[in-house]
Formats: sequence, C-alpha cells, structure tokens
Amino acid sequence: MSDIIQLLPDHIANQIAAGEVIQRPASAIKELVENSVDAQASEIEIIIKDAGRTLMQVVDNGKGMSETDARLSFERHATSKLRTAEDLFNIQTLGFRGEALASIAAISHLELKSATADSLSGTHIILEGSKIIDQSPCSCQKGTSIAIKNLFFNVPARRSFLKSENVEFSHIVEEFYRIAIIHPDIAFSLYHNDKIIYKLPKSSLKSRIVGLLGKSYNEKMVTIEQETDFLQITGFVGKPDIAKKTRGGQYLFVNNRFFRHPYIHNAITRAYQELIPDGYYPSYFILLEVDPRTIDVNVHPTKTEIKFQDERLIYAVIHSTTKKALAENSLTPSLDFETEQFFDLNFPKDKVVQQPTIKIDPNYNPFSAPLGSKSTHNHVPDQRQINNLENWGKLYTPSEVPSSENIAVPAAEVVQTQIQDNDYSSSFIQLYNTYIVTKIKSGLILIHQNAAHERILYERFMKRMNEHGSGCQQLLFPITLELNPADAEILIEIKPELESIGFGISDFGKNAFLIEGTPSDIETSNIKEDIEKWIDSYKSNMMTARVDRKTNVASSMSKNLAVKTGKFLSQEEMEALVNELFACAAPLESPSGKKTIKILSKEDLSQFFN
Repeated sequence: MSDIIQLLPDHIANQIAAGEVIQRPASAIKELVENSVDAQASEIEIIIKDAGRTLMQVVDNGKGMSETDARLSFERHATSKLRTAEDLFNIQTLGFRGEALASIAAISHLELKSATADSLSGTHIILEGSKIIDQSPCSCQKGTSIAIKNLFFNVPARRSFLKSENVEFSHIVEEFYRIAIIHPDIAFSLYHNDKIIYKLPKSSLKSRIVGLLGKSYNEKMVTIEQETDFLQITGFVGKPDIAKKTRGGQYLFVNNRFFRHPYIHNAITRAYQELIPDGYYPSYFILLEVDPRTIDVNVHPTKTEIKFQDERLIYAVIHSTTKKALAENSLTPSLDFETEQFFDLNFPKDKVVQQPTIKIDPNYNPFSAPLGSKSTHNHVPDQRQINNLENWGKLYTPSEVPSSENIAVPAAEVVQTQIQDNDYSSSFIQLYNTYIVTKIKSGLILIHQNAAHERILYERFMKRMNEHGSGCQQLLFPITLELNPADAEILIEIKPELESIGFGISDFGKNAFLIEGTPSDIETSNIKEDIEKWIDSYKSNMMTARVDRKTNVASSMSKNLAVKTGKFLSQEEMEALVNELFACAAPLESPSGKKTIKILSKEDLSQFFN
C-alpha cells in the first residue's frame, strides 16, 4: 500500500488558516489595527472602499519595520511577541499568533510600506496570494501602511458569502468601536468611500465613548470602579433609560482586549433586575485588569473569547460592583429604614373600647329555597357578588344553535372565507391584555394583538412606499435628532423610504437631523426614541436577513410600533384591529413569522368535554 499522508503546500495551509482568522473584511481590519496598536502608534488611519471588497488600508505612525522584519512578517507563525512557551501565559499584546499577515496575504493583493525612525528609507513589498511580486526600497514616513485589495480574490466561495455593503461595513464599524473605545490615548480616523465617518482625537475614556456613540451617552453613564487583590474594575455602565431591545453598547475588556463572555454578561444584566423590562439590554463599558497568568486568551482563533481561572469569583465581584454603582446613583429600588412609620388610630378618650360582636340569623337556611328562586332571607348582596353574577351571566350568554353544516375545516380556509364574508361577532373579549377573542360561525377565533397589529402596519407601510408618497403632518415645533455617525449614515440611507411613509426629515449638519413632519397615524410623543429603535432593528435585520431596503424599513417600523402585549384595548380598538387584519393580503402571519390567528372550531370545543 502506498503512502497517502503528505504535507500541504504553504499557500494552501495559509488559505486554511485564513479561513479561521479572516472571516470577512472586518476580521482583516481588526488584525491590522491591533498590529498598529502593538507598534505603539499614536495615530491610526483606516481607509475603506466598498465595505472592504475593493480596498482596506491601515496607516499608522508606530515603530515601523526594518527590511528583514517586513519580509518575515508574512511567514506563518512569525511574531515579535513571543520567545518561549512560557510567554503564552503572560501575554501583554493584542497580536501574538503570527498568522494574521500571512493569512491576509494568502487571500488578497497586498501592498506594504514601512520604515523605522532610524532608517534612511523604507521597505515596499507587493504580494499576490502569498507570492512576493516585488520588494524594493521606498520613501515613506516612520510607521507602517498596509493596503489590502480584492479580498478573497482566489477564494470565490468565501467571497460569495459576503453580505451587502451595509452589513459588511457595519461589522467593520463594530470592530472599530471595540479597538477605539479601549484606546482613547490613540487618535483614530475612519474613512469610507472617500467620506470621513469618524475623526477621534486623543481623549478620556468617557469622551471617546461619547464621540463614538453620541452625545446622549454623556449624561446617561454611571462610573463603575472597584479594586481587589486579583481584579481591578473601571469603566461605565449605562442608566436604565438607555437600555434597548436590541444588542449593542455592551463592551467588556480584559487587559485592553475586547472579549465576549455570556456568563459575565449575565452578572451585569442581573444587577439591572427591576430596573429595565425583560428583553432589554443595558449598555456598559467595563475594563478589567487581571494578572495575565490567570486568563487564557488563546482559546479561539479570533481571540475574542477569554477563559478565567476563577469565573465564579469574577462573576460575583462584577455583579456586586455594578449593583453598587447603580445604587450610589439612586438608580436601584431601596428601602428607607430611617423613616418613622406610625398609625393614628384617633380613639375617642371618653369612649370605652368594646369587643366586636357577630350577628347571626338562626332561622336562615341557604337550602330552603330552590336554586334560582327568590329566598325568603332578607339578604342584600354586596358589590363583589353583583359583579360576579354579571360576569357569570356574560359567560353563559346563550349561543347560536349548532348547525349540521358547520363542520370543522382547515384554519386557513376558515379565515380566508370569513375574511371575505366579514362574518364574525361584533362583540370582542380581551384575554390577559394579549389576545382578542370573538365568535365566528365555525367556533371561536383568537387573535394575537401584537402580531396582528405588526402585520397591519407592515402592509400599510409597504403600500405607502410602493405608491411613492403619503401625507405628511407638519409639526408645530420641529424635533432635533442627534445620532452617532454610523446611525446617521443609516438614517440618510433610509430617508427616502421614511419620507414616502409620511415623515419630513431634513439634514441639520454634523450627524443631526430635523424631524419636521410625521404621518398622521403615528404617535409623536417619543418619536426620537422610536427612530433610534427602528435604526437598531434595521441594523439587526441587515445582519440576519437578506431583504431589500423597503422590506427592512417596513418590518423594523412595524415591529417597534405595533401595540404591545399587556396593553388594554377598548371594544372600538379591538374591532378596528380585527377589521384591518381581515383586510390584509396575508393576515395569517406577522412579518416576523408569528401566527396571528388561531381557530377553535365547534368540534375542537366539544372535544374538551368528552
């Protein structure tokens, strides 16, 4: 039998490594910027075109590389960060694997320029798919510039999995946030398609957060600080009123490295119990400093997962520190044991207190009269009994006599035929402030009010966008909306769709907008918060679903504007909602895939009592 095991060629091994390290353009940006940080740069410039498909360039003023180092940097496992195996347990830098540049070069056209402070000239290297095309001296400033062109040019399967430009750029922005937040001492610039998105000077941590996420965070953050023998905690946690239903604004760092950790995230969110509704996510920017020997940052190729020696202890300290920070700012419910409580009974001084007596009618027999007849006992029912009698009466209102032609049919057919005939009862019952129940010929129909209203709004918004216009109700006083640059870009992108729905929005400069008009059927009391929620949902949909812009806008708005479960509806509101649902083109499901209607036929009901 011949030998079958062989060594892979270097270029194939590099492509396999690239599949683990470089998953999308944002992964390459992360690796390059981390190298710039490790090179002690004080200024880093990031230039993007077509969300990284065409160009990604990172320019820094760090230490730079000599000619030999520049050449060796593209070899696998070449690193300046490690010397011995023991160094793996005392990692102080961001990049240390020695795979990033080799992996990026294997799947792109790459150009590097680098010079050290004491060199007379720099080094210029051009690579295509790990092959060095040219290496020559060049004139350049101290630092390093790396330009990546045509990412995944030789891995078409990976390139085909890239999503839209907006989605890929949003991933780049998220990686930019993770590095820029933890390094406020470095000036960062981000350009996309020749337009400046962020220009961040050196600043404090709080100023950096405000510069990235918007001015609203300036007054909405609480300082968190704690120091123990094994752990130091600093940073900020957001006040409960800026918690959102979508993830975003949750940043954990350990030794200046961003990481994800569901267990520690739970420690923080538990501190917000009774402060934010279920399903909401608080914002936090928490920096941990620990002994590098007590953590393992080498458990995942992207280095975003950390393993701690004692996770339970870390959990307990972070939870208590977060709760303490919220309590010190009067954001958590507390009991006031200082207040003196007393009862003023106001007993008259000249009256003797007597024991209460119970009056009994010895002649009363509750079974002396037939059920339903008038009792000879002179008993006046209290209000609770009256209400109970009325409710039981309503429950047992005589219904229609069963007809042999009312047989069970599939729910979809029942609904479709009865939508057309508009054949349902004009009397509605709301259960648990969540479901609407009404009677139809074949039995009972249950309607989920939130899912139904979401479907109604979705079709209404889609119709307005497809008809290219709707009436706009001008506001007496325009509302100013300030967003961070990334969200401002999204609002500019979806502005035509919002205007066709009935909004009047104008640019107010520096990522600010004036809301001058709204549709007449949309509540405007919280319009700023609503638009921010729509943008969050829009971004989330970009990440998870391949839908066009109109569909994304309509589904994002309808999801956030739909009447919530738990809201009481009047008879008129329930009737209007049911009428509008039955008029929809697709009434059986909400845009997010939830069922809106459930039919209980007469046969189903009779089965309950067999």
